[in-house]
Amino acid sequence: MNEHYYETLFSAAREKGLTISAAADEAAIAFLDGKPAGQGRHKWSGGDRQAAFWNSEFLNDLPADVWRQEPLGLSLTRYLGQDRLAFPEIVAQVAKIAPDVLVWAARHSGLVMRQDSPRWLEISGLDTSQHEAIAELKRVFHIFREAHQVRQEEVERLRKPLSELAPLDLLIYASLFAFEHQIPDLVYGRSQPEMPDAREAWDAIDDILAWKLSNCDPSDVQLTEMSIASSMRQHLIPFLFPSGERPRHDCYQAFLELLGAQVELNAFEDRSADAFSCDDSIRFERNGDSVEIVEADADARTAWRRDGKKFDLLHQYWLYRGMDAVMADPDLLARVSPAHLEANLQALAKAKGTWLRLQEVYGMAEQVRTDAGSSAALFHVLMATELMTAFFIEDYLRPYQQYLSETGNSFLALGRLAFGGLLQPDMQNRFPLTWSDRAAKVDRIKPWTATAEHPSGSARSAEAILDFMTCDWAAMAKQLRESDATLRPRWQERPLFKMGRLSLQLPWMMAVQNNSAAVINNLRRLGARRNEAKEETRRIEERLGALFRERGFHVVVGYEIPALGTEDANAGEIDLICARDGHVFVLELKSTYQRRSVKEAWAHRTSTLRKAGLQLSRKVPAVQRALGRDMELTAALGLVDSPPTVTAWIVDTSIEWDHQLFRGFLKVSLEEVLIALRDDRRLLNDPHGLFAGHATPDPGAEEHAEPGTDNTLYPDGFSAGRFFEVIQTAAVWTGSL
Repeated sequence: MNEHYYETLFSAAREKGLTISAAADEAAIAFLDGKPAGQGRHKWSGGDRQAAFWNSEFLNDLPADVWRQEPLGLSLTRYLGQDRLAFPEIVAQVAKIAPDVLVWAARHSGLVMRQDSPRWLEISGLDTSQHEAIAELKRVFHIFREAHQVRQEEVERLRKPLSELAPLDLLIYASLFAFEHQIPDLVYGRSQPEMPDAREAWDAIDDILAWKLSNCDPSDVQLTEMSIASSMRQHLIPFLFPSGERPRHDCYQAFLELLGAQVELNAFEDRSADAFSCDDSIRFERNGDSVEIVEADADARTAWRRDGKKFDLLHQYWLYRGMDAVMADPDLLARVSPAHLEANLQALAKAKGTWLRLQEVYGMAEQVRTDAGSSAALFHVLMATELMTAFFIEDYLRPYQQYLSETGNSFLALGRLAFGGLLQPDMQNRFPLTWSDRAAKVDRIKPWTATAEHPSGSARSAEAILDFMTCDWAAMAKQLRESDATLRPRWQERPLFKMGRLSLQLPWMMAVQNNSAAVINNLRRLGARRNEAKEETRRIEERLGALFRERGFHVVVGYEIPALGTEDANAGEIDLICARDGHVFVLELKSTYQRRSVKEAWAHRTSTLRKAGLQLSRKVPAVQRALGRDMELTAALGLVDSPPTVTAWIVDTSIEWDHQLFRGFLKVSLEEVLIALRDDRRLLNDPHGLFAGHATPDPGAEEHAEPGTDNTLYPDGFSAGRFFEVIQTAAVWTGSL
């Protein structure tokens, strides 16, 4: 292991004639990109890289302007973001020559929420008499610490009345809350100012359940019919029916108070602490003993909101794509039950749309492997998820909505819903939460897995679908108790909660959640390290390349640049090169998951997208050189004598930071490129009013099948030059945002 790796890298760069600034950049970029990695017994750990980098002698002589470069600032952020290794002399040095850099790095490292960290002690221990910026940072941190402590103590206090309850009991009270406050608002499109919105409430409930799982008795997540009956008798039935037991209004009120406090804590962490650390469009200014948020970059805030609107528009785009695919598939249509026909058709359209999205954007194969090792047909997973949602809407939410309008009382309405289920010939469970053993759930799902080979469905396929959708709460409780840092599923991502022999499901959650986002993140967030992920990346390249070919481009996928000289040695593989009409497009593809917060988005920008810009800065000159000497490449791209115009883009599966530049290269979403190539942006504009509450016209109508002149992006016919303009000017979104 070369402990002087970064020092050697810096010295070599200087010997090549690079400036101190450029040489320091090279060393810092290598550190940020996890180099060196090493192999076998010589594999480098993150700690090894930290030690080697911060022990490098060249850091001692860097002037302030070099420290102000992004790679050095991000490297310092990495140091402040860990607790294991200490290099206080670096902190003191940067404070002396570039205190603004130290303030920036401290802010972006998340130290504001880790003020017990040794790294913060290194900063707070500095003599600030000469550094007013650092002194002010300490004052702001103190305000944040006190505000967070007040909220944290309130959550801790309000947990105590619920400390004896089991996870199942909390699920019951969460369900009562959802039916009383969340479902009516979602159904009627209204809001209660004193109540959190759906996402805030769900995130808070997720945190409350995580707390409970980390502290519960192992037997509490090993349910039986008797334990469920006992819990319902005490915590649910008295709210719904006349009973010898009195409703536990004390527990319900305690849950509501804890939920409110958890929402407040989460809001502080997300909108204040994480915003302080990750949102460069605002700044926090101290006003006495409080801090105020001041807008620093109005354009950046507008872009963030615009990207959020794009996410919503893409949701409806894929539903329309799904509708078209369903209407064009008579075999699939034949499987739709006439009962609740419209709801089931919509469920199939949603499933098909998500399936197309997973194929075209995320490179998914037809089968997906579950944590249990089974293999599930991905479309069957999607169809089962959406049909469950349709069932819960038709058999739970619609009757509940009717009973609520008749009674004006959520608990009376829930009682009538539950009683109506008991009166059915087969005594259907219409309680706010349902449960079953694995065999019953398999029987329920099996018909949805029907194929030509298995017209009645496959029990093995149904079991694999259950594996994909199930979260083992006993295993998760163990993970939380042991403070295991492994990613855990959010409860929407795996909505079947296995607790021993039985599994629970929340009809109200399944009825209203975004199944597409849940499944995508199940695969891409939780499953980012699956063995199949590399194959999926290759399929994204191949499928996007095929779409370019349909538009008359010559396409080369996965081009390896011949390393004829040292200048091309680090260029790496070119994901996609597409040529037509004298234009050559060099595309760097990135595939990740759907983010939910400014914190996740900032990490994506400063890691994946930053690296993509760096990669293109190396690859584009290498491609330009290759076009002059690699005859096989020029032939494959159909190029003739005149030199082509080369354009490079970062094409990413995420929406965040759309149409921003990284090392001078435009970042666009993969879905925008797909829509531009398909020329079907009209689907972004809700052509049939499905999302405006209008009646649904015939999905096969001619106006839907063919783009009109006003809708096409290419009124004079498709060309590479016009395609370039469409992407550069974000024309796909014109009239939609």
